[in-house]
Amino acid sequence: MKEKTMKECLEYVLNKSKKEELPIGCFIVYKNKIIAKAINNKNIKHNVLGHAEIICIQKASKKLKRWNLNDCEMYVTLKPCPMCETIIKEAHIEKVYYLIDKLSYKKQFQKTKILEINNMSYEKEIYKEKLKEFFENRR
Repeated sequence: MKEKTMKECLEYVLNKSKKEELPIGCFIVYKNKIIAKAINNKNIKHNVLGHAEIICIQKASKKLKRWNLNDCEMYVTLKPCPMCETIIKEAHIEKVYYLIDKLSYKKQFQKTKILEINNMSYEKEIYKEKLKEFFENRR
């Protein structure tokens, strides 16, 4: 089943991807049935979120009417980037199968710095309370 699904995913990306796009295809499978298909459209749509994995997760979530996809599997032609990997984990997808690992010659953008603002202890406490309240109401 895995090899057949991956072959179908590869065929999908080879037939559907545009020359302006990085040819990446993604399928999500639920109960042995493909429920979502996507290819990258970041360049065509001018959208940083146009990764096949993200689009596919959105389609599967819409179809199943839930964000938690823990009983689904993902098939993707290229190993997910760090952003997609994080979103896949957030969607609780337990198994992701990929055809090839990242390309050794692809450069990764490394200039972004994520920095905490330290001089706002009062605001931090207010926000912590808001988050605590949210999670207490959910459980």
